Amino acid sequence: MAASRFTERLTRDNAAVLLVDHQVGLYSGVRDISVGELKHNVVGLAKAAQVLGLPLVVTTTGADGLWGPLIPELAEVLPPGFDAIDRSTVNAWDDDRVREAIRATGRTKLIIAGVSTEVCLAFPAIAATADGFDTYAAIDASGTFWQTKREAGLLRMQQAGVIPVDYATAVVEVLADNADPLAGDVYAALDMPFAVLVGQIFAAKGPAS
Repeated sequence: MAASRFTERLTRDNAAVLLVDHQVGLYSGVRDISVGELKHNVVGLAKAAQVLGLPLVVTTTGADGLWGPLIPELAEVLPPGFDAIDRSTVNAWDDDRVREAIRATGRTKLIIAGVSTEVCLAFPAIAATADGFDTYAAIDASGTFWQTKREAGLLRMQQAGVIPVDYATAVVEVLADNADPLAGDVYAALDMPFAVLVGQIFAAKGPAS
C-alpha cells in the first residue's frame, strides 16, 4: 500500500506540537476526564516534546479575562521566557500568528491538544488538515464539559481526516527506538504509571547476571 498521511510515521523531523487553551478557567469545567489526569497528560506531552526537540506552540484565549492564564503545571515546564500566543479568535487557526508559528517550524505533521475537545482541539485540527497538514488529535491531553461534546468532536474530526491518538503513543512513535540515548528522559517525561512500575521492577531485580 502506498504511504499516506494515515500510514506515514511521526518523526523528529516532521512533527510539531500545538497546545490550545489549557487555561485554568476552562479546566474548571472539564468533566470527561479527571482534571488531575488531564494536567498530567498535557504536561507529559509538553515535556517529552522538548526532550525530542519538537517545536512547541502554545495558545490562550483572553488570558487576562474569563478563561484565565495557562494552568501553572504547564507554564512551569515551558522553556524560560516562552510566550503563549493570546488571541481572540475561537478557532486558533484563524489567528495569523498561530498559523505563521506553525508554518515557521517547517513541519508537516501536528500533534494537537486543546480544551475544549470539540472546539479548541477540533476547529484548528480540521482547519490545519484543510490547509494540507497531517493532524493528530491527542485525545487524552484534551478535555471538555460533558461526554456528548467529546463524542461529537471526535466524530467530526475523524470525518475530516484528523487522526486520533493518545499523548504517549504519539511521543513513542517519534522516539522510535528504545535504545535511543534520549529514551529514558522521554519515558520519564511521559510519566506513564505502567512504565514507572516496570522500571521499579527492573531496579528491584537488578542487572541480569
